[in-house]
Amino acid sequence: MFDAAPLLRDVFGFDDFRPGQEEIVDAVTAGENVLAIMPTGGGKSLCYQLPALLRDGVTVVISPLIALMRDQVRGLQEAGVEAGALTSGNTPEETDAVWEALEAGRLKLLYMAPERLAAGSALGMLRRINVSLIAVDEAHCVSQWGHDFRPDYLRIGELRRALNVPLAAFTATADAETQDEIVEKLFDCTAPRKFLRGFDRPNIHLAFAAKDGPRKQILDFAAARKTQSGIVYCGTRNKTEVLAQALRDEGHVACHYHGGMDPEDRRIVETRFAREDGLIVVATVAFGMGIDKPDIRWVAHADLPKSIEAYYQEIGRAGRDGGPAETLTLFGPDDIRLRRSQIDEGLAPPERRMADHARLNALLGLAEALVCRRQTLLGYFGEQAAPCGKCDLCDTPPEVFDGTTPVRMALSAILRTEEWFGAGHLIDILLGNETDKIRARRHDSLSTWGIGKEWSRPQWQAIFRQMMGHDLVRPDPERHGALRMTEAAKPILKGEELISLRKDTIRKATRRPAVKMMVSEEDAPLLSALKAKRRALAESARVPAYVIFPDRTLIEMAENRPVTLDDMARIGGVGAKKLERYGDTFLEVIAGAVEAVHPARRKLAGRDQGEIFDRLLEVQSQLSRGPDGIDKPLTCSASQLAKVALLRPDDPRGLEQVLGDRRHERFGAAFLDVLQQAG
Repeated sequence: MFDAAPLLRDVFGFDDFRPGQEEIVDAVTAGENVLAIMPTGGGKSLCYQLPALLRDGVTVVISPLIALMRDQVRGLQEAGVEAGALTSGNTPEETDAVWEALEAGRLKLLYMAPERLAAGSALGMLRRINVSLIAVDEAHCVSQWGHDFRPDYLRIGELRRALNVPLAAFTATADAETQDEIVEKLFDCTAPRKFLRGFDRPNIHLAFAAKDGPRKQILDFAAARKTQSGIVYCGTRNKTEVLAQALRDEGHVACHYHGGMDPEDRRIVETRFAREDGLIVVATVAFGMGIDKPDIRWVAHADLPKSIEAYYQEIGRAGRDGGPAETLTLFGPDDIRLRRSQIDEGLAPPERRMADHARLNALLGLAEALVCRRQTLLGYFGEQAAPCGKCDLCDTPPEVFDGTTPVRMALSAILRTEEWFGAGHLIDILLGNETDKIRARRHDSLSTWGIGKEWSRPQWQAIFRQMMGHDLVRPDPERHGALRMTEAAKPILKGEELISLRKDTIRKATRRPAVKMMVSEEDAPLLSALKAKRRALAESARVPAYVIFPDRTLIEMAENRPVTLDDMARIGGVGAKKLERYGDTFLEVIAGAVEAVHPARRKLAGRDQGEIFDRLLEVQSQLSRGPDGIDKPLTCSASQLAKVALLRPDDPRGLEQVLGDRRHERFGAAFLDVLQQAG
């Protein structure tokens, strides 16, 4: 049986697994085929990195983005793990170092992009290097109808068969249909052991708001969260540039990112976002998959995402460290028209267009929800949940009214104009407005003319938007966006079903107070100093700040204020290698000075043997001139004391071998007594 606990502590710096990790680690380590669906921030990467260290041979990790691979490799190397990546972004020196480590048998994890599998030489190379496991990150990319499809992911199943090794696939986004595709494409329909660890991200606050001056809504949201790292997603490239400038004008540190930028400019933004605290990136979805920054505190959508899966992926970039995070998604009728037309005008076959409309409907259902958003979101993924208390609808339950009458009026107006007009003209009919267009088409003679004067134009706009959100009407691209009824509307029109609508108010989510401070007011200055030190180290090493230490580790330092290396080793995320590399540096920030510690003692920091070493040192001091204090001074070296501290209490012969005759005669009995008391 494999014992993962020592590596979990010494390499990754964690005392315990997160919920759901241990079972997966055991299954992957044992060589089972595994499909694990875990929420973003749930610790997926540990579930293949730790087994890679426990198993013989090389673990090949197929990952979709170079930036993601490079960050994971840096993080592993910082923790003392031999890992490397073969990517087009490598320098010749980096590639040489990877090959050298492979040939020497030292490399444990090799990261590769799926596109590399297309090269004819890839399979031969992988056969030679003793691959014992394939790990597939972002496994949903194998779905041909998904929002992140990568054609080269289809080669992974062939690779698994050729190498005849177990495969572990991981994703945070996979509905039942996508899970079936993963099993079919990666495992040849042979069911792997499946771990469904839930989709809930309870640390993320969910909020939607109808658009009402969207630029101001985004600026208000960002203003309440100043100095926190965030992402704003926009539907167009131009909007990213305009909104980034507006944020800078308001005093934020912000930049834009989209696929039309020069590759070097995009790389600069990616690097800045990884290394800088408090930077806002305003981006299209080109800035997305592969972001490994754990301390993004908020994600806002200035436009409606294209599906519920895309929404879940994008908000999942916030709060990966488990700390509180917030989201805001703005939406309006123009968004709904755009998303519908993108589906209808696409090249997908009819059955796929139907599925895409259903996915959009699920997102619109979430946007127009009347009860807890988390219940609605998790229900889409097949999970039941109680009201969460962490969404805008739980914060402020919406006012609802029986919308059956106005909806029937609107549907009647659509039918009587033969489904040839958009919401603006239909509202004019319902309000009895005498426009040129109305008179020219003699729509002032319709039975629906002026029957909706009880409601104002803004109220009718909200009613039509909610009708689109409930998929009662859809814009028809062949009729220039005119609204057409769906089958779902007919029971309401006939009086067979009722419908409740929200009284449309601008969501209070934009005004909601910012996420509470990560630490108390008393500890905030120290946390700021620790972050400054981390930033300096990261810039010097040219790595993202979280590769040095994630926020949660610095927060624990600020709250617990360790004063010795032993104390520091007990901080979550401080493994043996990082303790050796950075322990003194951060202790200096906390305590102002650090007592010199012998390297042999440093290696025992945070372990029971460290305390045994200290006790042996005390006993040695008492006996250095013999039991009566009159003998010639005699001491052991620090490395000898460290070896003694590691001995079992029932190994007196080992103690004699470490100390030698002279030192054993003076210290042996007392040292053995220390070992037995500790044991």
